[in-house]
Amino acid sequence: MEITTIYFYAVSAPYGEFSNFALYPIKLKGQIWPTSEHYFQAQKFMDATYRSKIRKAKSPMKAAEMGRSRRVRIRQNWDYMRDQVMYEALKAKFTQHPELKDLLLSTGDHRLVEHTHLDAYWGDGGNGKGQNKLGKLLMRLRNTLQE
Repeated sequence: MEITTIYFYAVSAPYGEFSNFALYPIKLKGQIWPTSEHYFQAQKFMDATYRSKIRKAKSPMKAAEMGRSRRVRIRQNWDYMRDQVMYEALKAKFTQHPELKDLLLSTGDHRLVEHTHLDAYWGDGGNGKGQNKLGKLLMRLRNTLQE
């Protein structure tokens, strides 16, 4: 049997719930984060005040912009932590929202790919050559939830 691929990116498109911009709040570290994007971007910084500003950002896009800012120094070990931080955010999102857990589990053994030319680390780079880390973490989480 051939494994099919499920592509996701835009929040308004099929499987848009898999996007970190999807409006599903998560509770982590004793706080409510409007989206997994808010949480992820905030974790880049040691500065608690700046993390709080990101948590309160009006949209996931604004949180992402703030997370990309280098006016505030990011954690020294961020490149080593980022995949685990993303997994932590995804685990919270897909276990705290039963309908999302069901959606993820409904994908069976299909390959999950964040299809975007804007990101070759978390996504496929738009040409399939990206690392698709977000898709891989979602598949890892799906495997854990299936057990």
